Amino acid sequence: MRTFLICAVILNSFVMSFGQNKLPIESAMDRFLRYVKVDTQSAEDQPAPPSTKKQLDLARLLETELKALGVQDVRISEWGIVYGMVPGNLADNSKVPTIGFIAHMDTSPAVSGANVNAIVHKNYQGGDIVLPNDKTQVITVAQNPDLKNLIGDDIITADGTTLLGSDDKSGIAELMTMIDILRQNPQIKHGNIAIAFTPDEEVGGGIDKFDIKGWGAKFAYTVDGEQLGDISNETWSARTATVTFRGKSTHPGTAKGIMINSSYAAGYFLGEFPKMVKNRPETTEGRVGFIHPYVGNLDVETSTVKILLRDFDINGLAAQEEAVKKVIAKTQKKYREVKIEYGSVLGYLNMKEVLKDYPQLTDYAIEAAKRAGITAQLRPIRGGTDGSRLTAAGLPTPNLFTGGHNFHGKLEFNSRKGLEKSTETLVHLVQIWAEKGR
Repeated sequence: MRTFLICAVILNSFVMSFGQNKLPIESAMDRFLRYVKVDTQSAEDQPAPPSTKKQLDLARLLETELKALGVQDVRISEWGIVYGMVPGNLADNSKVPTIGFIAHMDTSPAVSGANVNAIVHKNYQGGDIVLPNDKTQVITVAQNPDLKNLIGDDIITADGTTLLGSDDKSGIAELMTMIDILRQNPQIKHGNIAIAFTPDEEVGGGIDKFDIKGWGAKFAYTVDGEQLGDISNETWSARTATVTFRGKSTHPGTAKGIMINSSYAAGYFLGEFPKMVKNRPETTEGRVGFIHPYVGNLDVETSTVKILLRDFDINGLAAQEEAVKKVIAKTQKKYREVKIEYGSVLGYLNMKEVLKDYPQLTDYAIEAAKRAGITAQLRPIRGGTDGSRLTAAGLPTPNLFTGGHNFHGKLEFNSRKGLEKSTETLVHLVQIWAEKGR
């Protein structure tokens, strides 16, 4: 009975928000629980997207479902990007810009996304949430204060052994449900809506193949954020550095005076890193950038360490590179026979440099959230999105919330309210663009 009452309250909230509109044929939560079962984990350092072919399993499923919902021009590109267009229903759709929405299909390489066993913790009444198949995995109220706002909600987690996949199958489910609602309720006015689902957002590269011109949107939103109300028009500027240590290999039985083991230098470099670099992910928050050695390979002949450089100010990246080079110089002084090389590539730039000229994108999103009963705020992302590169390429694309939390780890969670209210916000947003017409 208690569960029934919770569902009734949520449905009543939807009806109050949308009047006498028909409900979708499938809820955002039900869609989400289906999508997380599809393993779409991406992989680093692959030559072309999609980095894993299993992402195409979800792409083909979404292609089929989009067509069933009446979406036009549905196609999967050779790079695994799903495109489609929801036709507007205005007297003259040309009077409002085509608005695009994007969510990504892949999940992080950091933790397995296979065999996801989603757990619905019904009628959450507070307290820490212990994940059942690994009881060392605990979602604590102390570290997740937003749980206090989810009393009475249904919390969705994995079982403690995998990612949940809320990043970004929440966004996919919400966009598909938005399309479903618009199809069920033709009285809801909106212009043309471009839809895209992308591969390899977590590892980069997938968005490089995005057909901006062919897609047809003038402005877009990624639906890839976290807790309800978080809207972002600002991300890191990002570089990825690679430090390479070159030694000399030979048979260990006859190695005296010949072998130069590069792994010792790499190990020393990493050991000195926390002593010499203070701004690391585990020591920073807010608007403070970081330097993060995140993956490497040790071998006698050649060892490598990859490092993320992140700062909201592009000039901060140059200072971060100098900090890394100081650690390299100290390592080189100790291991003179090892040749150490440094290189870096630009990943993306802070999208605020472009989005500051298009304040209506976030103003409309804040208003849409308000109509859905959510207090929204602009919050910079300590990360990047597909929108970072799209914005730099000429398609202004801020980021919207999905209701999710704790992305990239086993403590990831979302909720029924998070999914439903994010969906409501999207429906209101397309209406606002139809109303404002610019």
